[in-house]
Amino acid sequence: MVPVSFASFGFHGQDFALGCQPDVARAVYWADQRALLVADLHLEKASFYARGGQMLPPYDSRDTLERVARAIDRSGAQRVFCLGDNFHDAHGPSRLETHAAALLAELTRRVDWVWITGNHDEKGAAAPGTYLPAVTVDGIRLCHEALPGATAADISGHFHPRLTVVQRGRTIRRACVIDAGSRMVLPAFGTLTGGMDAASPVIRAALHPAAQAQAIVSAAGRIARFDLWGIQPRQIGAAIAL
Repeated sequence: MVPVSFASFGFHGQDFALGCQPDVARAVYWADQRALLVADLHLEKASFYARGGQMLPPYDSRDTLERVARAIDRSGAQRVFCLGDNFHDAHGPSRLETHAAALLAELTRRVDWVWITGNHDEKGAAAPGTYLPAVTVDGIRLCHEALPGATAADISGHFHPRLTVVQRGRTIRRACVIDAGSRMVLPAFGTLTGGMDAASPVIRAALHPAAQAQAIVSAAGRIARFDLWGIQPRQIGAAIAL
């Protein structure tokens, strides 16, 4: 069953759904596993930059975790997989302010919480949960970074994909899921995370040998798909306003 706040799509013969409301956008729900997938939280990014003199509002972790909590509540997920770059640096967990630390502790008690380690996740202070470099669930490998030449089904993060389209002279940018057949790349979920053009040659090279890919976005409670590697992005199916 797909939760009300999510819009469904298929991948590798299974049912998935993408958050279609602002507070759960960028989260993907794996209905068959009752699992929530999020990538690139980059918790404590603001405090990392503050140590170097670049002052940012210090509430990114609180906002990110509150949105994860709402995604769990609205999806009914029993498991959470965080697909790498969970904290912005190894000592991020020790810098969590009291509210964010308490919320993370409560969430990891409520659900089975798995941290997939990414390139920002060096050994350091640990947050509650299970740590794995990757894990295969029902034939799909959950990992941080898509690597060229992989042929097995996988779901990853790392690239913070973002779709860019031009409609009626207006440029629209939206975080998106990339579906490259048997490989999926999730958008960054963290509050202070930017994005890379989903049609970038860098992402295309990482997904090699996939010959085609689509960007998936939710709009008006429905799924819209755009070809990424064609001459022009085009929407699949009925027109949906972004």
